[in-house]
Amino acid sequence: MKVMVVGLDCAAPVIMFDKLRDYLPNITKLTQEGIYGKLRSCDPPITIPAWMVMATGRSPGELGLYGFRSRVGNSYNQIKIPTSRDIKFDTVWEILGRRNKRSIIVAVPPTYPPKPIPGIMVSDFLTPDKEKEFTYPPGFKNEIMRDFPDYQFDVKFRKPEKEKIITEIHQMSDTRFKLVEKILKEKQWDFFFMVEIGIDRIHHAFWRYIDKDHHLYEDNPEMKDKFIAYFKMVDSHIGKIVDSMDDDTVLLIVSDHGAKGMSGAFAINQWLIREGYLVTQDEHVKQGASLDDLKVDWSRTKAWAWGGYYARIFLNVKGRESEGVIDPKDVKKELETLKQKLKEIKGPNGEHWNTIVFEPEEKYEIVNGDRSDLFVYLDDLNWRAAGTLGYESDYMFENDTGPDDAVHDYDGIYIMFRKNRKIGKNIDSSIFRVAPTILELYNVRKKYGIKGEPMEGIDYVR
Repeated sequence: MKVMVVGLDCAAPVIMFDKLRDYLPNITKLTQEGIYGKLRSCDPPITIPAWMVMATGRSPGELGLYGFRSRVGNSYNQIKIPTSRDIKFDTVWEILGRRNKRSIIVAVPPTYPPKPIPGIMVSDFLTPDKEKEFTYPPGFKNEIMRDFPDYQFDVKFRKPEKEKIITEIHQMSDTRFKLVEKILKEKQWDFFFMVEIGIDRIHHAFWRYIDKDHHLYEDNPEMKDKFIAYFKMVDSHIGKIVDSMDDDTVLLIVSDHGAKGMSGAFAINQWLIREGYLVTQDEHVKQGASLDDLKVDWSRTKAWAWGGYYARIFLNVKGRESEGVIDPKDVKKELETLKQKLKEIKGPNGEHWNTIVFEPEEKYEIVNGDRSDLFVYLDDLNWRAAGTLGYESDYMFENDTGPDDAVHDYDGIYIMFRKNRKIGKNIDSSIFRVAPTILELYNVRKKYGIKGEPMEGIDYVR
């Protein structure tokens, strides 16, 4: 038996199973004949760490990955971008490799720089550029550049040139699928796992054209048609992948998290200044300034934040940070006070927000890496956290770092399908059940002690 995993970053149930259902004949057929449902993501529900949670069965706390950047040590402004070197646990393809199984791994975050495996690896969207070694074996890069010279890892999507963006995303995804189809046809493999980042980029850049409830909704038939055309292209490629499968192959289509319309962005560091937690020496702050642009008085600062689809808040603790001010024995009290204040933040019109605040130890049994002291989901992830400052109001109805229409949601999608096994059942599942499912299908899960249970319905496809 073989397993194929097609990852669609940010694919949302409301899009794939509802709004565009009639435009996606191949995906819809898979839901009718296989098992499908919502796939609950991890906390935080974000690309890094979610794909590695899926590939290892480990929590973000165990992985020590909480987003697209990590704080270096206990510094105030040193950061690093996660790479494959940060993954200290076995992935499913590494476990299978020890069983002499050859894998094809394409664009699973973070796999840059690519590690040696039995098979082929093409690194992910965090790859700096095509000048770097982005394949294993290294020589495979030459094949890609020969056959797909326009191959792209990612596109810049937070910019106003909408026509250009959607063309670039379409081309990027179409090319990656064509590369995958060529590899599957020409190379020997026992396990396959790809991730396409384009759906995430489409959602963030174009959600306003398909969601009439979005506060920035635009009735633009041309852009809506292009949005739909992109998904039809993805569906067509999935149809080709299904056609290439034999009866002994199980297909999993999965997403790492979902998406929903962004209500706005909240300037979290401005709020911390007003609440007396963050102190600067600047009389005038330029709109859109980052903390790195300001003269922060660390000797009087208790806390500061990173923005993103959720906020990370760090305390300034004596003996931990170089200019720490909070006595370690007072940390718990400070955290409880700050949590309560964050939960009391209301919307721009005084409306109640369902803001979720937690310490890493409250969510993860094991906490590794350079974690923040608090994680904050503003209004249950409906509002993005803006780390920049200099605004007249803490509330913005556009993203602070460039146009962005969507935020992340907890539920992604999954479909499990095998030819000639018709069931058509809807069962919701969890991202933590993907790795156990894959290894169970190869009969190696118990041998390697992977935690968690396989997905319901696995007996149907075995």
